[in-house]
Amino acid sequence: MLRSLNDISGFQLQGTDEEIGQCQDFLFEDQCWVIRYLVADTNKWLPGARKVLISPISVGEPDWEQNRFPVNLTREEVENSPSLDDHQPISHQYESELFKYYGYGFYWTGDGLWGTYPRPTPLVDDNVLEDATNLKPEDRHLRSAEAVKGYGIQSSDTKFGHIDDFIVDDDNWTIPYIVIDTNNWLPGGRKVLISHESIEAINWADRSITVNLSTQKIEDSPLFSAEMFSDPEYEKSIRRYYGLNARFAHD
Repeated sequence: MLRSLNDISGFQLQGTDEEIGQCQDFLFEDQCWVIRYLVADTNKWLPGARKVLISPISVGEPDWEQNRFPVNLTREEVENSPSLDDHQPISHQYESELFKYYGYGFYWTGDGLWGTYPRPTPLVDDNVLEDATNLKPEDRHLRSAEAVKGYGIQSSDTKFGHIDDFIVDDDNWTIPYIVIDTNNWLPGGRKVLISHESIEAINWADRSITVNLSTQKIEDSPLFSAEMFSDPEYEKSIRRYYGLNARFAHD
């Protein structure tokens, strides 16, 4: 099902023995728009409150009523995981060390979203752990969802709005849609939904994205409401409106 990233930010991360912390951010890959890590706030128990990355591979079925992600790791496993420098980009070498530490298959070794799989959980049992450092394309980068919120939008004919939220598929952890706040452009400032497929470029230097949509196309888009994703026909209407291919192969 599709969920608002704003809604699940702050969920508790429950380890197999004790709580690991709160989910304070998400790191996504900017080429295929897949969340690769949840960032845990470990301030209450881990010395130095260092940044801890939790792969969706470790995450079980979420408890939506209790606002909790079950994590198939103990506190000791998390505490002894490879340390990450808060002030440095996440290197491929670090990712390789982290995956080897947990004994997971590498997500970058196949043609699927998660290695050779469409979703992350099978990589828990994958024993393909050969050194695949050079198989990850250099143009793939991990970006903070919190940092990208607020980026401005450049359409095909004008500038308008900013990124307000991301919509995540809780099955495969992709980000199929981005929520745009048009408060400084549309009367009433309603929020609109666009697909990440509409993005032509991400301009990291000036904190903006360029989309291949006209302002009129966006202005006339169907009314957005996260609650409406409970109806599968709603997403289908969005995709029909923007002329996108069906996204239901796994259903």
